[in-house]
Amino acid sequence: MTPKILIIGACGQIGSELTLSLRTKHGNENVIASDIREGSDALMQSGPFEIINAMDFDAVKNCVEKHQITDVYLLAAMLSATGEQFPMKAWDLNMNSLFHVLNLAKDGIIKKIFWPSSIAVFGPTTPRENTPQHTIMEPTTVYGITKQTGERWCEYYHSKYGVDVRSIRYPGLISWKTLPGGGTTDYAVDIYYKAIQDKKYECFLSKNTALPMMYMDDAVRATISIMEAPSENIKIRSSYNLGGISFTPDTISKVIQQHIPDFTISYAPDFRQAIADSWPKSIDDTNAQQDWNWKHEYNLEAMTKTMLDNLSKSLSVKNESN
Repeated sequence: MTPKILIIGACGQIGSELTLSLRTKHGNENVIASDIREGSDALMQSGPFEIINAMDFDAVKNCVEKHQITDVYLLAAMLSATGEQFPMKAWDLNMNSLFHVLNLAKDGIIKKIFWPSSIAVFGPTTPRENTPQHTIMEPTTVYGITKQTGERWCEYYHSKYGVDVRSIRYPGLISWKTLPGGGTTDYAVDIYYKAIQDKKYECFLSKNTALPMMYMDDAVRATISIMEAPSENIKIRSSYNLGGISFTPDTISKVIQQHIPDFTISYAPDFRQAIADSWPKSIDDTNAQQDWNWKHEYNLEAMTKTMLDNLSKSLSVKNESN
């Protein structure tokens, strides 16, 4: 049976690419995109779109009933760096939107939920190398606190009410198709833009700050894979660790220099450095590999070539149109 899918927060970095992938897979008419604002032309023209505030339970419920939705992907969230500037707004958005869809599933109105968690659930007391699935989690950011709390509620709703909710702890996500949305790992997107446009980049993290990252194609594939896995295979109902590639600003700059030899990088760490220092350097995703056959495909070299090639074309087209 073809699912009827609602993506809440479809205009963001993950949502815009996930929406198009799901429409290719299930048919445009079966994937309803929604957000508080309109998105890119590609998103808006490829299928149905609804303006929805994720904080408005009635609006979400009405959309679900109108389109006979079976699966909800809840991607609306305030990310780490932005959340530190607006703590209560981040808490309200990140938690209330989750309760809305969990309660719709509890009441049998929808069948399945995808809700993303993050490496932000970890904190300075977490083992930072090869961070295990089950470990100490004492997050120090509002974003991390909301994700840690959300994981507990997802697990609770599954165990108490049988809600089929599935989740991934995303590492930093890198894409050339959409601009970053206020996360601490966003330097690894911005650096490619600046390398092409300015041949130089001032990084807001220090030279040797290692963080787990993932190319967006892998993240989208993982999201669809976990939702397609048989329910009995999903043994973790809080959130799965997802590993990709770990690198530092120094490492990524050297790989970029293989393509753009005169590229230079400088460092001016800001408040995001403390956030990065509280997060893992690398992730153990053995459980995801074993339970639903997860495996990432892109390494740093392949991702860098893909990013630079596509951004060069995209920026060239924009310059010509201007």
